[in-house]
Amino acid sequence: MWAKAGELHLSGQVDGRHTPGIREALYRLLEGDAPVVVDLSAVSSIDLPALRLLAAASRQSGRAGQRLTLRGCSPSVRRLLRLSRMAHCVALERAAAPV
Repeated sequence: MWAKAGELHLSGQVDGRHTPGIREALYRLLEGDAPVVVDLSAVSSIDLPALRLLAAASRQSGRAGQRLTLRGCSPSVRRLLRLSRMAHCVALERAAAPV
């Protein structure tokens, strides 16, 4: 996990063990005025506690007038978001159209 200029990049297996560090990094980024992007393109798997954290941070950012967007969600992450009924709680960046 690493963060820079309004972006949080996650990689590998993201599960409940990682949520405290992710929470700290996310809320630090959300203290600023810039939109926040969470890049999941290098995530191999993610569990429900981690998705709940992202959904809660997204709701909080919306209440504060900010925007949190998930980038690079794999089909399995998108499926888990739909199955857990959290897809409506987060903004997903649209994939670029193939050239």
